[in-house]
Amino acid sequence: MFLKERQAKIIELINAEGRVTVADLAQRFSVTEDCIRKDLKQLNAQGALKKVYGGALSVASAPDRNVSKRVGSHIAEKRVIAEKALEQIASGDTIFLDVSTTNLALAELLAKGSKQVFVVSNMMEILRTLATNPALTVLGTGGSVNTELDGFIGTMALACLKPMRFDKVFLGGLGVDLETGDVTTYVWDDAMIKQLVIANSRRSFLVVDEHKFGIGGNYVYASVSSFDALITDRPSTKLRAQIKDLGSIVI
Repeated sequence: MFLKERQAKIIELINAEGRVTVADLAQRFSVTEDCIRKDLKQLNAQGALKKVYGGALSVASAPDRNVSKRVGSHIAEKRVIAEKALEQIASGDTIFLDVSTTNLALAELLAKGSKQVFVVSNMMEILRTLATNPALTVLGTGGSVNTELDGFIGTMALACLKPMRFDKVFLGGLGVDLETGDVTTYVWDDAMIKQLVIANSRRSFLVVDEHKFGIGGNYVYASVSSFDALITDRPSTKLRAQIKDLGSIVI
């Protein structure tokens, strides 16, 4: 089978199935995995698919940039992660929750609980949720409103956060590359906020569900080793080993 013919078949498969793996494609077309990786790299550059760790996604199934549209997805997984994250928070802590639908699930648990925590966030829905509990002291960063993020970004948000020091920060990510350890987002200003609060915190946690592994955003804002721990919903033995090799642990 010629190169163009094989690549056309790959596009046909990915549009039909939503996701393909390098190993499966290599077996289907009787070529090496390295050959398939080159195909996927070319097709990714053409915008025909989204190359991810171990395979590729159809463009239609790539992560949505709009945070509000992701609130209703993977609810059960986010709840499990939020419950684990809540266990890391003690009364008296000063914490930061960034723009993340998983952090919104954590905010909902804090809003229903009795822990006395000082919470800072740049996500508007998180602030609205936390404000219902008088045991919580809640601070919004302010800044330029980004409707896709449902949050505040820009120089005013950074100016608010720069002098602050946190006991713990909980950050989401649009993707985690398990080969390089890169943790990514789509918005540069969002990346700047994430980097600043990591630098200003005693402990930092990455909160991501299993669907984020292998997905990539536009900007690398940290590495897995930047975090004290990664909190996820269904950590396998293999994932724990991969994260350990990348310089962190899994909760």
